[in-house]
Amino acid sequence: MLIKPNPLKKNDVIGLITPASTPADLSRIEKSVRYFEKIGYRVVVGKNVGKKYYYLAGTDEERVEDIHSMFENKNIKAIFCLRGGYGTVRLLNKIDYNLIKKNPKIFVGYSDITALQMAFLTQANLVTFSGPMPAVDFYDNVSSYTEEIFWDLVTNIHNKYEYKFKNNIVSITKSSARGIAIGGNFIVFNSLIGTKYFPSLHKKILFLEEVEEKPYKIDRMLAHLKLNKEYNKIKGFVFGQFEDCTDNNPEENIEIENLLRQYLKDETIPVLYNINFGHIKDFITIPFGIRVSINSSNKTIKLLESCLNGD
Repeated sequence: MLIKPNPLKKNDVIGLITPASTPADLSRIEKSVRYFEKIGYRVVVGKNVGKKYYYLAGTDEERVEDIHSMFENKNIKAIFCLRGGYGTVRLLNKIDYNLIKKNPKIFVGYSDITALQMAFLTQANLVTFSGPMPAVDFYDNVSSYTEEIFWDLVTNIHNKYEYKFKNNIVSITKSSARGIAIGGNFIVFNSLIGTKYFPSLHKKILFLEEVEEKPYKIDRMLAHLKLNKEYNKIKGFVFGQFEDCTDNNPEENIEIENLLRQYLKDETIPVLYNINFGHIKDFITIPFGIRVSINSSNKTIKLLESCLNGD
């Protein structure tokens, strides 16, 4: 049974952790704390935040310790990952998913955090949020677009919700469908294929984005995904931004839209591209695990149920 976290209320405590990499500028942590306190929340920073172990924010044991302690702490109502980076896949077989299942709370992040979000969904049935990270999006010059959508979704019960986009949305196909939202960062999502942490693709809408990967790598990811035995069970695709995904060699560079069309233009399912989603300033928050509808003819995306517990 799907587990939804409780809405966040003013004066609630937000926990900050670094399950992937540490912020290059540690002053961003304090700046984000001030941001949360200014808008009415209290903050607890994880015990191991600020540590560094090669390209990771501490050892696997230290990063898992912060995840477990935040879920165990009854005072913590939401957990925000300060940034992405690398290394969350290393943690998946070290996490106590029963602990998470028994202590559901709002969990937010994107990029490398995708691995944790898919693991929490498959192993604990917990709805998580692909949304802003404090040391990236909530420390300075905060986007009002990103901010408004995020806080609305984590504080209010919406039985239905329709996104308003800033970008010019591209329809690769023209169709409509309903399904369950999953996905995240494309390369991290694909890295879970073949493991128990990879979600079933049956009746799913995939939300995918990428950053700083050359087109030939995106090509390989699309081919890999299409070879999955459940590929034909996918109900639709929503592709966000593919930031800096170009090749400096003009002879080898291919526009991402062109690449997506090569793979998906003949599909009967809806496929949208250029959504406000990914490693960009103005982006939507996506709750993974809930029912959504997409229409690639009129370029709409709607949440069909609340992503929060309404009891």
